[in-house]
Amino acid sequence: MKKIVILSGAGISAESGISTFRDANGLWEGHDIMQVASPIGWRNNPELVLDFYNKRRRQLHTVVPNAAHYGIQKLEEKYHVTVVTQNVDNLHEVAGSQNIIHLHGELFKARSTKYEDLVYEWKTDLNIGDFL
Repeated sequence: MKKIVILSGAGISAESGISTFRDANGLWEGHDIMQVASPIGWRNNPELVLDFYNKRRRQLHTVVPNAAHYGIQKLEEKYHVTVVTQNVDNLHEVAGSQNIIHLHGELFKARSTKYEDLVYEWKTDLNIGDFL
């Protein structure tokens, strides 16, 4: 079976309504990256970081995969497909793709800062008591 590697980024999920980080009116325009996406930001204000990511997680319940996500999944009928994505959403998975590498992590997974081997599967908003 022939193999295909697909590289995907924000553009594929933007079509589904996911806010991008770098576009005009993107998420970084309303937030200082160092405050919400760095170890220093976490140490200084974990509530802000959790709120930022809880909002991103909640947004995933309001969107669905688009034709591009489903088109990639359809390729799996004839090829061994690996999707390498910068996206932190789960739209490739929802569309049915099986072999996905998330370069920047996944919104529905959060690692505990107290127990490094503990990874939370997001079901409801994560709170400080869950991590510290």
